[in-house]
Amino acid sequence: MALKRGLSSVGVQKKMSSGSRLRIVIILLFSVLTLLVFFVGQGLYISDQDRFQSDFSKQNVDWRGRLASESIKNLSTKEVIDVVTTSTADSGPLSLDSFRNGNLSVSWKVVGVEASIADKATSQSNQKSTDLKQVNSQVKEGKLLDDDHSHDEPTNTLRRQLRDDKREKHVAGLVEQDDDATVKLENAAIERSKAVDSAVLGKYNIWRREVDNENSDSTVRLMSDQIIMAKVFISIASLQSKHDLRKELQVRLKECQRALGEATTDADLPRSASQKSQAMGKVLSKARGQLYDCKLVTGKLRAMLQTSDEQVRRLKKQSMFLSQLAAKTIPNAIHCLSMRLTIEYYLLPPAKRKFPRSENLENPNFYHYALFSDNVLAASVVVNSTIMNAKHPSRHVFHIVTDKLNFGAMNMWFLLNPPGKATINVENVDEFKWLNSSYCPVLRQLETAAMKEYYFKADHTTSSGSSNLKYRNPKYLSMLNHLRFYLPQVYPKLDKILFLDDDIVVQKDLTGLWSVDLHGKVNGAVETCGESFHRFDKYLNFSNPHISRNFNPNACGWAYGMNMFDLKVWKKKDITGIYHKWQNMNEDRTLWKLGTLPPGLITFYGLTHPLQKSWHVLGLGYNPNVNKKDIERAAVIHYNGNMKPWLELAMTKYRSYWSKYVKYDHPYLRNCNFSE
Repeated sequence: MALKRGLSSVGVQKKMSSGSRLRIVIILLFSVLTLLVFFVGQGLYISDQDRFQSDFSKQNVDWRGRLASESIKNLSTKEVIDVVTTSTADSGPLSLDSFRNGNLSVSWKVVGVEASIADKATSQSNQKSTDLKQVNSQVKEGKLLDDDHSHDEPTNTLRRQLRDDKREKHVAGLVEQDDDATVKLENAAIERSKAVDSAVLGKYNIWRREVDNENSDSTVRLMSDQIIMAKVFISIASLQSKHDLRKELQVRLKECQRALGEATTDADLPRSASQKSQAMGKVLSKARGQLYDCKLVTGKLRAMLQTSDEQVRRLKKQSMFLSQLAAKTIPNAIHCLSMRLTIEYYLLPPAKRKFPRSENLENPNFYHYALFSDNVLAASVVVNSTIMNAKHPSRHVFHIVTDKLNFGAMNMWFLLNPPGKATINVENVDEFKWLNSSYCPVLRQLETAAMKEYYFKADHTTSSGSSNLKYRNPKYLSMLNHLRFYLPQVYPKLDKILFLDDDIVVQKDLTGLWSVDLHGKVNGAVETCGESFHRFDKYLNFSNPHISRNFNPNACGWAYGMNMFDLKVWKKKDITGIYHKWQNMNEDRTLWKLGTLPPGLITFYGLTHPLQKSWHVLGLGYNPNVNKKDIERAAVIHYNGNMKPWLELAMTKYRSYWSKYVKYDHPYLRNCNFSE
């Protein structure tokens, strides 16, 4: 205050000498410089880095900073500035011309430099104090932007990098989880689409909205439970003479049964189903209050369960019988084709009934195939698919054997549709005079009364194995099925022959099989056993000492359908004699059931060389889950089972592999109403 009064008095005395004014200015300047030097020493002027290093956590400036700011403000009043301006304007040495021309004395230069430094320091101090307050206010309000990092300390930079890295990892984790979830959903949709039978797609769509809902059948299940409980309470009401309640339950039961019908989801139910379910719930609640007895209810539910089990077993047996019956029958179209071809064949003159290139039939340097079938269409698919995928069709020879009934039709079909440059020959098994009951044990057994009774007496229940309808197929009565054990007798001049069933399709060239080294074995076949499936104990009766002493129950089974036989080794090992021995021992069918695979496993035990599985893929006649890639990679696919591709009960997903080798535009097929 004294200083201010002094300055005021100086301002009043305008006629004061210039020397006294100069002293006042110098005193003021040195006072400002003294204050600035003191506060600089105390850390008032912090650098930009020091200012940000405090992490903006302090809310107020240091007390020294506040004191300095107040002092500077007090010194920088309007009166002081006016005095300094007036003094410098009136003094000659401090005039603007002197500054421009540089005509200052040494003392004035020092004063001018010190004054400029003081002015700069004062302005910088005010600016930094203002910046610090703004930064602190932004920290308080959370408005400090993250992207303004021009004055960051290394510590803050590292912290920000860690924060950014954490954010990036979190985002990457979310993206990865989203990708995994998408892949799982896609895989689940693919598996669900594979499990849907194409025959059902006409009335059911897996993409319908109710399928996505886990409780899409909640009302259906509720009504089913209500129907069961209504039946229980009706029975109990009859026992306890609750006739009115019984009638009411019966009325509601019929309503619910009509509303439920054959619905499997809530979307299939009529609109009135919910109301009827509620009405049934009220009646059941009433019945529960009057009739509920835990022991009685439990007994009734147990009786209903036993009755349902018996019905299921009966229906399952009936279904198996119908399936076997359908597999045994010949479709009308195939029967029509066989009859038409037979008529045409016997109308031909004998000279036109012969096939060309008969000289190749006994040439061991060619690729020979054995095919035993009574199905013209099936045999044509085997031959066509083999030739169409063969590299050198002219070197392939097909030996077809059929029965007397289909001999004319089989000949006529291949006379009308020759297999390109390949050689083909058709024979009648009934013309093999050496194949008689005195030589062949199975023929003798098939002629016995016990065997005929087993096959043709439907209500017979005492014979062994009569409960298994699979083995009561008339195909086992045909010698075509057993002719595979007599290959050296049928083709005495051949060294090797590839045996094919008539329910297979060839997809690749098979000539590589002739170069496979069988290592002295007779039979080259694909093994079919898994961990415990299709092993010997599945086919043979190991409770019989003849079987248990000679065979390993865990030995791996193999498949008929595509088998490479070395006929030279066959003759050396007397395979046909081994077959006769075991067939005679099984006359009472105690060693194995009927069929050709069990005696084949016994006959070729230890004499079978396993082929790569890609040569022969099985199961297309019974297994809906055969891998599509395995099918496409296979050289031969086999429709073993009841669902043959030429039957209506064939699985549609596999039928196209077979049907593409059928000439549906052929006149004979059109006349017999064949359709794809």
